Amino acid sequence: MPEKPTLTPLDTLWKAPAIIWTILAGEGLAIILALAPEHIGNRWVLFGALSLMVQWISLSALGALYLLRNPLSRLPPTWIANITLLVLVACNLLVCIASWWVLRSLLLISSENWLPTLLRFTGIVITFGLLGLAAFQNHWRARQLAVRAKQAELEALQARIRPHFLFNTLNTGAALVHQRPEDAERLLLDLADLFRAALAGPQEIPLAEEIALSRRYVEIEALRFGERMRVHWELPSPLPQLQVPTLSIQPLVENAIHHGIEPSPEGGEIRISVAQGKQQIIVTIENDLPAAGTRPLRNGHKVGLKSTRARIQAMTNGEGDVVTRIENGRHITTVTLPT
Repeated sequence: MPEKPTLTPLDTLWKAPAIIWTILAGEGLAIILALAPEHIGNRWVLFGALSLMVQWISLSALGALYLLRNPLSRLPPTWIANITLLVLVACNLLVCIASWWVLRSLLLISSENWLPTLLRFTGIVITFGLLGLAAFQNHWRARQLAVRAKQAELEALQARIRPHFLFNTLNTGAALVHQRPEDAERLLLDLADLFRAALAGPQEIPLAEEIALSRRYVEIEALRFGERMRVHWELPSPLPQLQVPTLSIQPLVENAIHHGIEPSPEGGEIRISVAQGKQQIIVTIENDLPAAGTRPLRNGHKVGLKSTRARIQAMTNGEGDVVTRIENGRHITTVTLPT
């Protein structure tokens, strides 16, 4: 599977807000130039011509940077900033020269003064570009700090899950060690695999590996609940080639067991399915709800749900999500992952 591309400062430029702000900033620059006191002609005509030139320069520069995005993504941010400024100046020269031939009669500039006008526009573009790069640098730094803060929050959430999970699993192993030593040994092997993944820290693994870890967890809990827990897996073969955060599906399966199966004396059914949608993968975890009047063992803090939702949203830049609902007496958790 191809490696996921690294996020670069240029990626922000392709977002709708950045393009809108670029257009608005260009219009603001055109207004300032049109209101210059030295001009004595029709300012509306001048504003229209300047607006056309400024937008052509800015949008042409964005288009050129988009075409160069792949080679630029391999360069350090300082090089990207310098090349961006050069591209902006080059687009300014091309658009100014073309505009001179097309709009020279509207600009009311004599043919002898076209070079000073070109140099004036180039100086304005360089100044405007440097100010834009300074503002964008501050935005990029703030965004990187926000990503680091979010990562620290996700690590704290993940750390809160592990002691609870270990406590439940060791209790199960203690209950089996004398009566069913072979099952206790299998439990400890499954536990070792799960904790190897957990202690590796926040990372991404293939969906197939995450499903395998969830299966090991289900096998551990099956030793404790026996026939009370009925699990159905609906998985395509092969599973889609997709990266997911480590231990993102497993906490949702854990919630289904401890809030749906454990409180009910009769137990219940859990259904885990993976489906290929249009440009997305949908993972669904369903569990029966305890009968009315059955007191739950605990309400829980929804740490696993919050952690999984936050990690998936961070990994997919907000395109993925985790939602829950109750339907026909069943609790349904749906994980949406973009492909």
